[in-house]
Amino acid sequence: MYHHILIATDGSELSARAVEHGVNLARAVGAKVSFLTVSEPFHVFSLDAEQIEDTAPEYKKHAEAHAERALASAAEVARTAGVNAETIHRWGEQPYEVIFEVAEARRCDLIVMASHGRRGVSALLLGSETMKVLTHATRPVLVVR
Repeated sequence: MYHHILIATDGSELSARAVEHGVNLARAVGAKVSFLTVSEPFHVFSLDAEQIEDTAPEYKKHAEAHAERALASAAEVARTAGVNAETIHRWGEQPYEVIFEVAEARRCDLIVMASHGRRGVSALLLGSETMKVLTHATRPVLVVR
């Protein structure tokens, strides 16, 4: 069924549930896993609190540390489950595009990610990455809520 599953994670508690679900699925079907976290580049003009408070070098250092923690946590879930996994950290303006690029490059046949479950106006205004993946995907996507 699935041979290589891409699991996108941002290190959040919600994302951790998607990691666990994706790893359990991979174990059940004998698939390998690639964990991906995407960091957005520093912007001088931003509404993101982390970017407002940091200089570019500080932001990069914090983003890399955050990605390392998120990926290490995901890798531990896979290791404990006995699932072969790799970790990938990428930078990109549009995380959903990076997800597609990595899925294509790694020949992943399923993308697993979390959704915050926002609806209505808040979903439209926030423009979730999950929604972007769902609307542009050319391969199956499993959303964990």
